[in-house]
Amino acid sequence: MSSFNQFTKTISLEKYGITNAQVNYQLSPEALHHITLDKNQGVEASSGALAVRTGEFTGRSPKDRFIVKDEVTEHLVWWGNINIPFSSEKFDALYNKVISYLSGKEVFVRDSCACADENYKLNIRVINEYPWSNQFAYNMFLRPTEEELEHFDPEWLVVNAPGFMANPDIDGTRQHNFAILNFSKKIALIGGTGYTGEIKKGIFSALNFILPVYKKTLPMHCSANVGKGGDTAIFFGLSGTGKTTLSTDPNRSLIGDDEHGWTQENTIFNFEGGCYAKVINLCRDNEPEIYDAIKKGAILENVVLDEAGHVDFTNTSITQNTRVSYPINHIENIKVPSIGKNPKNIFFLTADAFGVIPPISKLTPSQAAYHFISGYTAKVAGTEAGVVEPVPSFSACFGAPFMPLHPSKYAEMLSNKMIEAGVNVWLVNTGWTGGPYGVGTRMKLKYTRAMINAVLNGDLGLYNYDDYHIHSVFGVAQPRTCPGVPTSVLSPRQTWNDDEAYYTMAFKLTNAFRENFKKFEAHCNEEIRRGGPQRYAF
Repeated sequence: MSSFNQFTKTISLEKYGITNAQVNYQLSPEALHHITLDKNQGVEASSGALAVRTGEFTGRSPKDRFIVKDEVTEHLVWWGNINIPFSSEKFDALYNKVISYLSGKEVFVRDSCACADENYKLNIRVINEYPWSNQFAYNMFLRPTEEELEHFDPEWLVVNAPGFMANPDIDGTRQHNFAILNFSKKIALIGGTGYTGEIKKGIFSALNFILPVYKKTLPMHCSANVGKGGDTAIFFGLSGTGKTTLSTDPNRSLIGDDEHGWTQENTIFNFEGGCYAKVINLCRDNEPEIYDAIKKGAILENVVLDEAGHVDFTNTSITQNTRVSYPINHIENIKVPSIGKNPKNIFFLTADAFGVIPPISKLTPSQAAYHFISGYTAKVAGTEAGVVEPVPSFSACFGAPFMPLHPSKYAEMLSNKMIEAGVNVWLVNTGWTGGPYGVGTRMKLKYTRAMINAVLNGDLGLYNYDDYHIHSVFGVAQPRTCPGVPTSVLSPRQTWNDDEAYYTMAFKLTNAFRENFKKFEAHCNEEIRRGGPQRYAF
């Protein structure tokens, strides 16, 4: 495969304890694509993209994510069932097992970076057992030039060994898979899982500690784009809420689709060099930019192909979490470099399966802080075993599994940023209308796009009493009219045609909000506490 290799430098891994390995350093994506095919670890789709299966795990395993508890992290990390402590001694022993497992094997090594802003750039070395995992790292991290690689000094190390299985009784893990961050040694150790998202989320989690603690910069689980006038929009949202879809707009330049920093100078920078999008029910009519990005160089995960290599994006027989990764330059309209200025609007996206949250509403600063800490969306039937009806799902800061610090730390930073920049904050329901899941229908994408465009164009920017209605349960300001959207759609109560059923369901959801927020109340001031729903059913 040397004809596909674009870089001739060789490196040794002995300083990491990996000996006698066949090291493939900085291979081109074309080489990795072909090696994967030669090893029968993937197939080529009709689009030219590489299609792989990640094995037992088709998504993250939050209960198997750990942080080493030591002098660096002990008093800063918010320990609990999200940030689970792991001892330094157990880490060292497990690390030695993993590098012993990789020694003597063929491995794939990539030097890359995170953070598009030079002032915050983090150099990363990724060691992968599988070639397609290394191609994922090429897609998702920033790609140094050959000149930069000549003098590359990695600060963080990612060791990724999907074929290594831990012994929980000896190694201190919960089961055979694990993803462990060690901030003292600056290592992300991943084993027992082929799901590539663990690689990018490991570095994202590290930056969520490094940036606020050492750089006074807010890390965000969000997408971002910028208009022709230089105005930046930020989209927070959990998986399935439309974060990637809504930020990929032909009329605005994409900064990034998942992870960003907000600096003291009020600039927004992308952490990544690629996109990692869900492709369930993907079609070109609704999401042409993402659909067209699936070509040579992209990696499809856990999709079903027919004999001709065509993808059935509706097929969820392997998982509902079907995904694609691709370099950001597969999208035509991108911001180069991936940095924006002057953030003007923030959107909190939620897929409310109860059908009671307004499709768009404007938030006060206290409401914005409350909803940011809450991070609400909903699970629907079929997404997890045992889920047969809508279930509220809360993830603090719209990304709790990746946030090592207490959520109030990030909320405080966001609140200060919003005030400094004079940002408007909007709650957008991309979920159900006309009733809950199973009764109502999913909000039409064209209506959600019209609402967001109305905000970005300034049509909903003014706040006049006559233009908005204060929701009687959630207290948010919902517009009475919006260009391109039927007036009836803007009022969730009206879409139900049954006031009693609507308010019963609305109160049920507010109770869930209040119950979830109890664990944060002691860390929040009265103003933030008043940002939540004030009424609830007994």
